Amino acid sequence: MDPEILRSSFAVVERRAEFAVKYFYSHLFRHNPDVRGLFPLDFPEDMERQRDRLFAALTYVMERLEDPTLPGYLRELGRDHRKYLAEPEHYAAVGASLIAAFAAVAGSAWSAEAEKAWAEAYGAITNVMLQGAWEAQHEGEPPWWDAEVVSRTRHGDDLVVLTLHPHQRLRYSPGQYVSVSVPHLPGIWRPYSLGNAPRADHTVDLHVSRVEDGVLSTALVRQTREGDVLRLGAPGGALTLRAPVERPLTLIAAGTGWAPVKALLQQLDATHEARLFLVARDTSYLYDRSAVERLQSRLPRLGVTFITPAPGRPKAQATERLLTALGNRAGWARHDVYLAGPPQLVEEIAEALPALGTPPERIFHDLLPPADPSRPRPLGPAEWLLDRPHPNWHNPTSRAPHT
Repeated sequence: MDPEILRSSFAVVERRAEFAVKYFYSHLFRHNPDVRGLFPLDFPEDMERQRDRLFAALTYVMERLEDPTLPGYLRELGRDHRKYLAEPEHYAAVGASLIAAFAAVAGSAWSAEAEKAWAEAYGAITNVMLQGAWEAQHEGEPPWWDAEVVSRTRHGDDLVVLTLHPHQRLRYSPGQYVSVSVPHLPGIWRPYSLGNAPRADHTVDLHVSRVEDGVLSTALVRQTREGDVLRLGAPGGALTLRAPVERPLTLIAAGTGWAPVKALLQQLDATHEARLFLVARDTSYLYDRSAVERLQSRLPRLGVTFITPAPGRPKAQATERLLTALGNRAGWARHDVYLAGPPQLVEEIAEALPALGTPPERIFHDLLPPADPSRPRPLGPAEWLLDRPHPNWHNPTSRAPHT
């Protein structure tokens, strides 16, 4: 494979990404109608999410062609794709349509050399993903975990914490997420962080904020009841404590970004020094304060700062207050920092931390899929701190490890 040919041709395709994705799906479904069932595109938001994920994954790979961590990422991707019941022939069909779309979009910039490079690259990527899928199957891991809802706790009208009991033990690390699906919306999956460290009874918590027009989040918040059975995909994500945990920790969480941070804190013992910043757009959205108080009683060296706008002030003031609070703290060179929350907030804080003294390699976050800036998207009350962010929709950090 020639990385330069791959990157230069992909750069041309990126500039017409909207058309490329439409061509890709049209070609795929026309030539492989049996594959149509693997893609839940019955709702507009699903087409947008599929588009985002496709180019996010491609961009991520293009930027890390020589990175030794790339095979691990691809194996995890193949492991996760088992929930779609993807077989080798499906990978082949997707590859053929992807290259056809690239050729159509790139026009005169496409060449025999580019087509050869992409065919070889896609073959190599597929082999590693299938290896990950095979390893998961060989280890007895199911394509998904059925999990019964054993309790639900409402926080206002649009946020719920669901406690699930998987029928088969789900092995994961605190801070990771799973994709979730409900029986009456087959094929639609959304990622949600697990809100607890592993328990003896193997139950897990999901913190779900309803997004306006969000098909799955609305079903989970408004329709899910005790006794219902959900499906969980393979755990993933890189927001896990780096071992050994020797340095002090700073944890910053906004909205339901509290879920993975809560799981991380549950791992700590009473001797560990940590500070927590919990951010919300107003005090009514600090929805789990009793859990914070329990953690404080167990962790005497945990300092907690709640950040909200002043009464009557706009939501964006919370970000300003957070930056001010961070600037008033010392010792950043000693701390590992973990961030969770809306992508725009996470990126803004991650960019500010090195100026405070935090080494960039000690800043850890795991981003959610990016939003499409061309389409206004109503936001759930505890999911986002600010107004809709405007990152590039093909942001390569979508749900990929970022340190």
